[in-house]
Amino acid sequence: MKLFLGGILLAVGFAALPLFTQRNDFLNLGVQIFLAVALAQSWNLLGGYAGQITLGHAAFFGLGALVTRTLWVGGAPLFLALPAGALVATAFGVLIGAPAFRLRGAYFAIGTLALAEILRITVGNLMPQISTIPAAALASYSIIPRYYLTLALSVFCVAVVALLVRSRIGLGMQAVREDEAAAEASGVGAFGHKLLALAISTALVGLTGGAFAYYHVSYYPQHTFSPTWTFDAVLIAFIGGVGTIHGPVLGALFFVLLREVLAVQWVDLHLLIFGVLFVLIVLFLPGGLVGAWDTTRRLIGRLTR
Repeated sequence: MKLFLGGILLAVGFAALPLFTQRNDFLNLGVQIFLAVALAQSWNLLGGYAGQITLGHAAFFGLGALVTRTLWVGGAPLFLALPAGALVATAFGVLIGAPAFRLRGAYFAIGTLALAEILRITVGNLMPQISTIPAAALASYSIIPRYYLTLALSVFCVAVVALLVRSRIGLGMQAVREDEAAAEASGVGAFGHKLLALAISTALVGLTGGAFAYYHVSYYPQHTFSPTWTFDAVLIAFIGGVGTIHGPVLGALFFVLLREVLAVQWVDLHLLIFGVLFVLIVLFLPGGLVGAWDTTRRLIGRLTR
């Protein structure tokens, strides 16, 4: 209940921010945080709760961005372009899910990474030009609708994962994560649960890619297929606490704010610093910030008894 109330207060605080400041740098920072929350939470469902460590998340982010951008720039309403992008990302995820899930462990991760790289290179060859919004849209561009769209998307992603993991289906996904053979023996269809987790995860990240495409004035289409989006999602989830609801939220806040500081102070070293940070967290804090807080709270409780 405390976490639920804390999440509501955080969302309300972010929603009220544009009422107190019109500084675009603050609002853009908010958009970056919201996109990071949605990106990490979508990966967390598949990698954290279903136990399928994928390194191809950027493929579905890129598909959502590409389809949404193409439809929106072509004149389609955003409320139709966004779900269309998510639908394409989901369809592609389900299509590759059947053969991909025959791979296990590191082979599955490497296979999904290879798939994302194939899409990145293909899109880069077919669409080498910069994608820009029309002049009319550029003249009326405002950060406010992008801010609230990405805020709503991040809340939606957190809510979907929170509701799902507490359901019977979510418990089945977690059973598959813990021991696939035991889950099958107890009547849990491992393949069906993994495929459903993949479908929902790709739908959420497809929406996130679409929101990114709506937010940016111009970018190279192949940029949204970059493995950076996958590694950011993995890093944020592990920093906050993989396999938890609030972990990706905490991880996104920490990651984006620290990235901004490091990009200014140590522009040439911030990627190296994040790499070292990830290794240290995996080795010494596998529960991330959430695990560290729980451990500290239990320790304080023992000392104060």
